[in-house]
Amino acid sequence: MATFKAPKGTYDLIPPVSVKYLAVREAISAPLRNSGYGYIETPGFEDVGLFARGVGESTDIVSKEMYAFETKGGDQLALRPEGTASVLRAALEASLHKQGNLPVKLWYSGSYYRYERPQKGRYRHFSQVGAEAIGAEDPALDAELIILADQAYRSLGLRNFRILLNSLGDKECRPVYREALQSFLRGLDLDEETVRRAEINPLRVLDDKRPDVQKQLVGAPVLRDYLCDACKAYHEEVRALITAAGVAFEDDEKLVRGLDYYTRTTFEFVHDGLGSQSAVGGGGRYDGLSEMIGGPALPSVGWALGVDRTVLALEAEGIELDIPASTSVFAVALGEEARRVLFGKVTELRKAGVAADFSFGGKGLKGAMKDANRSGARFAVVAGERDLAEGVVQLKDMESGDQTAVPVGELIDTVRGRLA
Repeated sequence: MATFKAPKGTYDLIPPVSVKYLAVREAISAPLRNSGYGYIETPGFEDVGLFARGVGESTDIVSKEMYAFETKGGDQLALRPEGTASVLRAALEASLHKQGNLPVKLWYSGSYYRYERPQKGRYRHFSQVGAEAIGAEDPALDAELIILADQAYRSLGLRNFRILLNSLGDKECRPVYREALQSFLRGLDLDEETVRRAEINPLRVLDDKRPDVQKQLVGAPVLRDYLCDACKAYHEEVRALITAAGVAFEDDEKLVRGLDYYTRTTFEFVHDGLGSQSAVGGGGRYDGLSEMIGGPALPSVGWALGVDRTVLALEAEGIELDIPASTSVFAVALGEEARRVLFGKVTELRKAGVAADFSFGGKGLKGAMKDANRSGARFAVVAGERDLAEGVVQLKDMESGDQTAVPVGELIDTVRGRLA
């Protein structure tokens, strides 16, 4: 019989590697939780129209990469390819914007799906932590999110990443730039698909990574030359606030990101140790997205950071995270009476907040102690019939090798005291 395997372009997270992913999620979310962002969780699939309307039909995500399907009931659904549209939909549906203080600040963590060519750092199933600030047009919000992402990466020990920053203008000035860029692109030798994309959203052509396209883009109109005074002032304040916080960034006039909903501030975090797939996260302002999906005007800004990409960045810099052992005490029982007593003590330790495990399967002393070593436990509790007859268990320090007899009734307090 053939065995099942994970679908192409996906992966399983298995201990001990999975612990690293959990630590990265925790590090990214910690600054958000300390800054007024509340946790939100949305379904893994949504109405396909939410992404077609919000993300943009001209994007590769919608036109080529989205997993879309029809249910038995005839609903047209899609696995979520990104998080922002889902979070905004949920906030609108719950009327969070009507319940008081704006902006509504939310963070999320989950899996996302895109039908891409699998390669290292780019999968069909990937994990992100994201943040959205909904309902306020304020340069300080844009700056806050960039600073919090920088703080998260630095808390993990990352140093070799760069922040790229740009402004995409707004509904007042971008149409003028769009027309100028389209006029320029019509004079180039582009394939049929790129010509079609240029007519729908010409800014997406600037994001084309093919060398033959990039070569032709030399001399293309630059968006910053078309920004209105309001967008220029907004962008300069974002830059000033980030600089004042001591966060370094690079201006990148070609940065447009891959989604149609961005306006004004757009940014990307890239890591020089990841080769062509250098982006580890990014985001920007999306002031018109709420109206696109049927809501009121709610200027907003957000980002998503790739957990997979961040783990690769850590490996590229040779950073080993300081992750505490998942088990503090490992109990080894020799004999049926010892098994009954120590299993009860493991339960008591867990209730007392001590991470404890038990040698299952009736293994002998040698095999059980191997399990204790593999668990990474700080202490092993060993007991046989003779120990119990004397009213004690043996507490072994797995680091020093020292072993002492501890009265059974004092085990919990002794362990807690030594761990403290």
